[in-house]
Amino acid sequence: MKSRWYAFLSLVVLASMILTACGGAGGGAAQPMKQLGKGEGEVAIVAWAGYIERGDSDKAYDWVTAFEQQTGCKVTVKVAATSDEMVSLMNQGGYDLVTASGDASNRLIAGGTVQPVNIDLIPSYKNVDERLQNAPWHTVNGVHYGTPYQWGPNVLMYRTDVFPTAPTTWGVVFEEQTLPDGKSNKGRVQAYDGAIYIADAALYLKAHQPDLGITDPYQLNKKQFDAAVALLTAQRQLVNRYWHDVAVQMDDFTNEGTVASSSWPYQVNLLQMDSKPIASTIPSEGATGWADTTLMHAKAPHPNCAYMWMEHSLDAKVQGDVAAWFGSVPAVPSACTGNALLTDAGCATNGFNDFDKIYFWKTPSGSADCGGEACVPYSDWVNAYNTIKGSQ
Repeated sequence: MKSRWYAFLSLVVLASMILTACGGAGGGAAQPMKQLGKGEGEVAIVAWAGYIERGDSDKAYDWVTAFEQQTGCKVTVKVAATSDEMVSLMNQGGYDLVTASGDASNRLIAGGTVQPVNIDLIPSYKNVDERLQNAPWHTVNGVHYGTPYQWGPNVLMYRTDVFPTAPTTWGVVFEEQTLPDGKSNKGRVQAYDGAIYIADAALYLKAHQPDLGITDPYQLNKKQFDAAVALLTAQRQLVNRYWHDVAVQMDDFTNEGTVASSSWPYQVNLLQMDSKPIASTIPSEGATGWADTTLMHAKAPHPNCAYMWMEHSLDAKVQGDVAAWFGSVPAVPSACTGNALLTDAGCATNGFNDFDKIYFWKTPSGSADCGGEACVPYSDWVNAYNTIKGSQ
């Protein structure tokens, strides 16, 4: 296996020579690394739960141990529950990499917290899905700031002993109603503990109140924003918890009477593996989602190991194993075949063909135009959502 890394480093040296001969990479104020050296012995990563596994949960799912053996770079992981937490941790410093969603990546790029990456030093970048290679959540003015990792939808998770057939609308979590078991949904549903969830309400209103004129659930004018906040304020009376901890949410569905909520495929997978009566669906209104990128801190303490990890993360076997474990779609399409854990049907099951149907997380911008007026900035989203969660 070490021969693969020797080949990788040989390609890196060749790329470095070419860049030097051509005068290096162009771009913004910060310049990406020109060449790699010896690993520093460690790489520190901020990641979503379930993204960096070393076999502790299930021995079949381990894409860390071999990397450590091959490179000598010890992997340490800090799990973050929300994009806001990821931004905060990266701003504090001390980490090399973060697996950021679009509502965090552009904030980190704009703030100078992360550095451009030299994709010529990452040979496997050429294998990345063409839909992701130049995506706006990690590529700014033609400059790449990371390597795509995984993507997927925010699903509606539900208990099958309450819903014999899949719910067809997000209304089961947004509006008070009697569920198929004859009981109210009040106190039995959850909502995501992040201001970006306002976009989920906006997507619901896009379908049910078309007169609002919502086209992008992340770019809302004042009227549209107020309607979404009103929907979520009313929802507050239904919600038993604003979830961010995946383990707590799984326990709530197992033991605490929660029957429906927005969730990630990761929780669905684990609960189904534990034979719980759980399923998921994407209702008729569509879904928000996430396309995550591995970004490198501007002052990464272990840059060589960080580049080695980014290359490793794009390995087809690693990509397929992550997708199988998390319930996501790999950023490398070749991972969709020949992986025993994912199976050849796994990518289709996880939504490979639904890319254009997902409204991927991105940070709302107050500088954008929303029908002739300024869009509501993300700071207002945060303030409004904190007020909603604090209300009774």
